[in-house]
Amino acid sequence: MTSGTTTDTAPAHAGAVSSPQTDQVFAAIDIGASSGRVMLGRVSPATGVSLETIHRFPNGVIELDGGLRWDFDALFAEVLKGLTAAAATARGNSERIVSIGIDTWAVDYGLVNDAGELTAQPYSYRDERSRAAVERVHAAVSPENLYAATGLQYLQFNTLYQLAAEPNLEGLQALLIPDLIAFLLTGERRAEATNASTTGLFDAVTGEWATEFLDALRLPRNVFPPLIQPGETVGTLLPEILDRTGLPADTKVVAVGSHDTASAVAAVPAADQDFAYISSGTWSLVGVELPRPVLNETSRKANFTNERGVDGTIRYLRNVGGLWLLSECQRAWAAEGHTQALTALLDSAAALPAGGPRINADDPRFTAPDNMPDRIRAAVRNTGAVLPDRPAAVVRCIMDSLAAGYARTLADAERLTGRSTSVVHIVGGGSQNRLLCRLTADATGKQVVAGPVEATALGNVLVQARAAGLVKGGLAELRALVAAGTELLRYEPAGALQSSRS
Repeated sequence: MTSGTTTDTAPAHAGAVSSPQTDQVFAAIDIGASSGRVMLGRVSPATGVSLETIHRFPNGVIELDGGLRWDFDALFAEVLKGLTAAAATARGNSERIVSIGIDTWAVDYGLVNDAGELTAQPYSYRDERSRAAVERVHAAVSPENLYAATGLQYLQFNTLYQLAAEPNLEGLQALLIPDLIAFLLTGERRAEATNASTTGLFDAVTGEWATEFLDALRLPRNVFPPLIQPGETVGTLLPEILDRTGLPADTKVVAVGSHDTASAVAAVPAADQDFAYISSGTWSLVGVELPRPVLNETSRKANFTNERGVDGTIRYLRNVGGLWLLSECQRAWAAEGHTQALTALLDSAAALPAGGPRINADDPRFTAPDNMPDRIRAAVRNTGAVLPDRPAAVVRCIMDSLAAGYARTLADAERLTGRSTSVVHIVGGGSQNRLLCRLTADATGKQVVAGPVEATALGNVLVQARAAGLVKGGLAELRALVAAGTELLRYEPAGALQSSRS
C-alpha cells in the first residue's frame, strides 16, 4: 500500500459519467496485508474520478494463541474510525456518502457463531497450520479433480486447507475478511464472488459453491454464506454503526471486487483486450483477463489460477513473489540500526551491473516473516553464487528476480491461453518502482505501462458508482475513465521512459 492522498481526474468526454449529481461520494475501505485506508471517491462530469485518503492505519500479523493471526478487533476499530472521519469530511463538504465498498486480501476468514460473534482472531495465511492438512485434503479429493472444478492455483494456505485444519466447525460460519467487515457493518452474511473464487471451494464454471467438495471434506454445507456479485447491495448500516460513525441512515454497503486484485484489475487502464497485468504489492499477481476459465491438466501443472473478476471475467494468473521481500529486508535492516530511504536503496541497486544472482521469488521459504536478507543470501548460495552483504546488492537481486519471475509467468500465460499480449500494465504500489518497471520491460520484451498506484481503490469506487447509476457501461468504460485521468509512465524494453496522459 502507498501513502498520501492520490487524486486522479478524468474529463467529461470519457463518456462514462452520466449524472450531474456532484454531491454523491463513495467510501472505499481498502486493506492490504501491511496497511489499510478509508478513502472517499468522487465521480462527476466536472471532476471525473478522484480519491481522497481520509484515514490510514497499519496492519500486520501478530503472534497470538500459538499462531500467526490478524488483530481483527483493532483492524475493525480503525475501519470505524475511518468511516467516522469520512462522514465528517462529507458533511463539511455538503456531500452525501451513498455507499461503502470493501476490498482486502484473499483466502483468510473469521469464524462467526450463530449469535454473530467472532470466535477468535482470524489466522493469517502466513501461519503454517494448513501445511499439515494438505495431504488429508488431497486424500479426499485429488488435486486433478479440485482443479478441474475450481481452477485454483495450489497454494498451501488456500482457504480449503485452512478450513480442513480447523478442529471443529459445528455451528460456525466462515466469513472471508471483507465479508466479515460487511457483516459487522450491516448484520448481513454474504460471500462476494471474486473473493469466494480464491477459496478452492468455488466452481469456476457455474459460479456457485462446489458443494461436492464440501461434502467430500466433511465441511458443513453452510460453512460459507450465500454468494453476492459485485454491484449488488449487501445491506444498510446497523443502528449502532450509524450512531458510532455519524453516517446517513440510508448508507449502503455495496459489494465490489472484494478481493483487492479483482478491484485493481477492473481499473487497469487498458485500451483494448490485448493486455497483460501485474498487480504489484505485497504479492505480485501476474496474468491476463479471459472470458472463461482454463481448466485443463496442462494449466494445473503450470499452477495457474482462474479467479473471478468484475462482470464475470476470469483473472487467469499466477501468484509471484512480491515487494514483501523488499519490505521485510527494510524491516530487518532497520532493526540492525541501518536505515536508508527506499529511493536511495533503489538508486544504489539500479547502479549495479546487470547479470547478478537471482532467486525464485515465490519460493515458500520467503512466506513467513523472518530475517529476509539472510534467507535471500542463503537461497543465492544454494544456486552456487554469492550475494554481497550490502543492501543495494540484495535489493538488486530482489528486483532482478521479480522481473524474471514476471517474464516467465507471462510467457506461460500466453502459451497456456493461446493469446499474445503487446503491453504489460503494472498497477499498485510497484508501479512507482521505476527500477522494477524498467527491468520488467527488459525481461518481458514488452512495453510496460505503469499506473495507477491506487488501482484497487479506483476499481472499488467505480463499481459503487456504477451501482448508483453515476457510471454507465462495462469494464471498457470504467477503464477508459481511469485512463483518461491518470498520468501513465511507459517503459520500452530498451529502458526508454516516456510520460503521457492517456
